[in-house]
Amino acid sequence: MKFFVMAFVFLFGIASGANDVKVIAFAQDDMANDFRKAQVFEARDEARRHKNLQFVYSDAKAKTSMLIYQIDEFIKQKVDLIIVGANDADAVVPVVTKAYKSGVKVIILDRGINSEQYTTFINSDNVMIGSIGAKYIAKKLHNKGLVLLFEGLLSADVTQLRSKGFLDEMAQHKDIKIIKRTGNYLRRDAIAEMQKLIKEGIEVDAIFAQSDSMISGARSAMRRFGKDPSSIVMVGCDYTSEAQEAILQGAQAASVKFPLGAKQAVEYALEIFAGKKLPKHIFISVKLVTQENAKVTKPIF
Repeated sequence: MKFFVMAFVFLFGIASGANDVKVIAFAQDDMANDFRKAQVFEARDEARRHKNLQFVYSDAKAKTSMLIYQIDEFIKQKVDLIIVGANDADAVVPVVTKAYKSGVKVIILDRGINSEQYTTFINSDNVMIGSIGAKYIAKKLHNKGLVLLFEGLLSADVTQLRSKGFLDEMAQHKDIKIIKRTGNYLRRDAIAEMQKLIKEGIEVDAIFAQSDSMISGARSAMRRFGKDPSSIVMVGCDYTSEAQEAILQGAQAASVKFPLGAKQAVEYALEIFAGKKLPKHIFISVKLVTQENAKVTKPIF
């Protein structure tokens, strides 16, 4: 933790020497998560394109208390704007409210919070993501079979909304049964859960994982036990390079492309600094990627 504070003070010191330089801080939940790590680096790379921006970030390592502490440190350092990658829709509300009321601009990215004390919220329609995955799987299974829903971090609104969209759609298909497991958006957790299912003798016809990291973990576990991933319908979210390769090879059926949104967050930060009033909620579009369009659809990272 000392390294975080010392590094931050040093970086902020550089920026504070020039009046026209604005400091953007990214308080990220967990950079062990491929998607979260890519978000931070996309924001960093976009910020580097602008001489009037200074970029710093923190990694809470999936600890809510650490995330709250790090956001509070950014407030104390008087950064100009904080991008928040939340891990709990409720727990971060007090410190985010503190930042917002103190005059720090706040962009909530991807995962929402149960408050409107922020500048703007950028995400995609997560209910739609779940619905898209369910409709595709139902069609592939001809409306009959056993489907595993691999949920992400249960305290995140992203997880809850994707599950809602998926389950609401699947409720229309009475011959499709759903079982749920939690993978926390992490490959290692999905491997562990998938291995348990295989050892229990539970065979599913399809998997909908709320991230491609989890679908990768499920695929890895299947291969360890001599099972062919292409034998079931496997659908992920995010659409990473790994997912693109798996789709083209037939080891994964599809992925719902979910943009990182970090480049847009920096672009909107510039508009905020310029005095422009943004909508309270900004949506980024999503789409289904299959073998039919994988070659021409660029992965998010």
